Amino acid sequence: MLPQDTTVRRGVVEVEALYIPDTGAPSETFQCQVVEEDALTLDVEDVGHYTLMWTPTATNTSAQGFTVEDGVLGDDDEPEGLCLAMGFALSEGLIASMTDVRSLAVCPDDPKVVRVQLKDPASASVARKNVVINSSCGICGPREILHDNALNLPMSRDTLRLEHRQFAHLMAQMRSNQQIFQQTGGSHAAAIFDQSGQVLAVAEDLGRHNALDKVIGVVLLSRGDLHGCGVVLSSRLSLEMVLKAVRTGLEMMLAVSAPTSLAIEVAQRFGVTLCGFVRDGRATIFSHPQRVLVT
Repeated sequence: MLPQDTTVRRGVVEVEALYIPDTGAPSETFQCQVVEEDALTLDVEDVGHYTLMWTPTATNTSAQGFTVEDGVLGDDDEPEGLCLAMGFALSEGLIASMTDVRSLAVCPDDPKVVRVQLKDPASASVARKNVVINSSCGICGPREILHDNALNLPMSRDTLRLEHRQFAHLMAQMRSNQQIFQQTGGSHAAAIFDQSGQVLAVAEDLGRHNALDKVIGVVLLSRGDLHGCGVVLSSRLSLEMVLKAVRTGLEMMLAVSAPTSLAIEVAQRFGVTLCGFVRDGRATIFSHPQRVLVT
């Protein structure tokens, strides 16, 4: 049983559960905190809709909007649904840059819907549409999609350099911001850092893909691009996670767990540095080690 924080945050739901200890003591019923799972629909005008199973963590669910000209609108400092929508659109290849988006807005009648307007819907790269994407699903569909997703992608820039000693600090910063995980043990996290090793944003979600898309969106909406940045992940490094990094311009990925063979292949091809098993001051580099300064 995880230590229970009595503060119930957004993204955490209390349920009654039966605990069976290994000591032979009588079972006991208690209030268990679990990660929230909900649906968020991205309605991309003249393209299609995407329903993501996600964890809403922001407390403010009032109407929010974004345009490239005006920036983020509204009082909430964390327009989480908009961040997820922007990150998803870019990392899935619907858009080539955030300037392809005319506007994003949380539907005033239904905060579980984000409306997306593109400047040129006909040019949107659509491998799938009108689908429900569950929390564990990255690329779901025929195997041909795997090959299509690796076509016409740019090589990553080679501007980021990071001392390996900074890995532990970055991991620690991500973990210290995993409040939902600390309460439930049921969420993933992603943290984006810049060339100086400073963490720019951290996001949590029940899905590792959503956590990455959220944090990508946060940084896009605050600074416009991800050039010269890397990402720390609480999960393994799979193909679809690496493709998201390539599309968004992330140069380095640090993960607590292992990469897959296709993830390594794509990272090598498109210039992304993959570092797996980043734990206790150690790491294994699987591609483009020139960005890691060993001192």
